[in-house]
Amino acid sequence: MGNWNYADVWEVVAEELPDAPALIHGDLARTFAEADRRANGVARHLSDAGLERQQSVAQYLYNCPEYLESMFAAFKAALVPVNTNYRYTADELLYLWDNADAGAVVFHGGFADTVDPIRDRLPKVRAWLWVDDGSGDCPDWAVPYEQAAATETDRVVPDGGRSGDDLNMLYTGGTTGMPKGVMWRQDDLVVRLNATLGVPFADDGTVDDLRGRYDGSRAPFLPACPQMHGTGNFPCLSSWCAGGAVVTLTERHFDAVELLDTIERRGVGHLSIVGDAFGKPILRALDASPGRWDLSSLVQIVSSGVMWSKEIKEGLLRHHPDMFLMDAFSSSEALGMGVSVSGGGATAETAKFALTPDSIVVDDQLRPVEPGSGEIGRLAVGGRQPIGYYKDPEKSARTFLEIDGTRYSCPGDFATVEADGTITLLGRGSVCINTGGEKVFPEEVEEALKRHPAVLDAVVVGVPDEKFGEAVTGVVELRDGATFDERDVIAHVREGLAAYKSPKRLVVVDTIGRAPNGKVDYRRLKHEATSALGVS
Repeated sequence: MGNWNYADVWEVVAEELPDAPALIHGDLARTFAEADRRANGVARHLSDAGLERQQSVAQYLYNCPEYLESMFAAFKAALVPVNTNYRYTADELLYLWDNADAGAVVFHGGFADTVDPIRDRLPKVRAWLWVDDGSGDCPDWAVPYEQAAATETDRVVPDGGRSGDDLNMLYTGGTTGMPKGVMWRQDDLVVRLNATLGVPFADDGTVDDLRGRYDGSRAPFLPACPQMHGTGNFPCLSSWCAGGAVVTLTERHFDAVELLDTIERRGVGHLSIVGDAFGKPILRALDASPGRWDLSSLVQIVSSGVMWSKEIKEGLLRHHPDMFLMDAFSSSEALGMGVSVSGGGATAETAKFALTPDSIVVDDQLRPVEPGSGEIGRLAVGGRQPIGYYKDPEKSARTFLEIDGTRYSCPGDFATVEADGTITLLGRGSVCINTGGEKVFPEEVEEALKRHPAVLDAVVVGVPDEKFGEAVTGVVELRDGATFDERDVIAHVREGLAAYKSPKRLVVVDTIGRAPNGKVDYRRLKHEATSALGVS
């Protein structure tokens, strides 16, 4: 293995492209040289605060220039960036930052009132950096981020230097359990991500190999989804490795019109979304105003995290047939399990992926599933993967397995292997429903529900049932003005799925309440369904 380190790479980019845009947010455009200088200032502030090598720095931020810039600062000082879900309550934040051993928190000013009551319970946090968002004055217990960024200093390199073994830590969403910190060696993440996103770095390369390769031609990248999750953040890392700017939206709630305006204004070439949760409103905006936006710069949309239906992909391609749509099947702890690509006149089916060369599907005895057998197995991906979960050796041992002498990440996603070698994704085993001894994976049923014209969104859970143990139950959000007929919707599902997979009952809610990354809280919705149906 090599010794790739993000700070080393990005410093070369700043030297090669000092005047090229690195961060764009509304009318603000910051060059690579400016981002490098400011990150040095923040890195110096963190080092002077007494953070120890490889201590965590939490980003408690909406999408903004300071997100990636503060990660740059952490990498410079051999510290570990930690993503923070900005929807968390105070208790959830306390758990996360304590579990991560955070030594610093970079936070938007609007979160000050949430942070203040728990500060005295986080004795390891030595620095609070306040990012001004117009919500009020900086509290006296924090330091303005801009003050730290303006610190005059030489380039920050810690005692002992930097290393490819330095970590980046990505905490899982925690929708089916407590969030866990996925530990990625930077060298592994650089090689794995850059290969996935089309900017390959040699396994044993050095930063000297990068000099002279940057010409400023890389089109900007825009994360439409939150940077606090891997789907939004990881492509930002690779965009900077390729010398491309990262563009962020100014609105804190997704606005498809703002997105399309920004793509046109900034010539965005690459976009990340989270499936239909973003694809549907984008398509609605395009359908409502066909021809309004010049999207010719847009080369590719990448999605990961939740289902991206064939129908939405087809609709997007009608408005811009020259782009490619990549549906990447990955998770925080397993990058590159599968991929499907739409474009050039072909649209991939929903939840069908081609296995990557490093991926396999195995049965309970860790033997490969035979293509076309119909057998359900677990997906596993080899190659460069995380070293484990932070402070959780037991879960690490359950997830990272040795199969025939090769180490694999096996986070619990189930699939069948078709005769042609493609996989049909069924879902995560942690939310699998056992009904009368049959396994039902919610995602498969959810997609069938969402194809009914009355249903805007749906989640499927198992509720206690005297006869079946668990009864498949749909929680549905209806389209505006739709008429709901439970029997009709269930009959629609049964047209494409076995009867045992079809919901026994449906519960209508005002909103599914998806997080900004498109994911849902299965535990909460299961509780709502159980309560609505009066079962326990």
